[in-house]
Amino acid sequence: MRRLIRNYRGGLCLAALGLVMMGYGIFRGEVPVVLEKAINICMECIGIG
Repeated sequence: MRRLIRNYRGGLCLAALGLVMMGYGIFRGEVPVVLEKAINICMECIGIG
């Protein structure tokens, strides 16, 4: 197990950093902004908006 963690240390650090940044975005209230942008993009692709 220790060898596995040593081999993937960089990947684990990046994954942890990604989770921290996602938590920060949620804390700042960015979820509704992201969902609104996703809805607008989908509506443009379908041709409704």
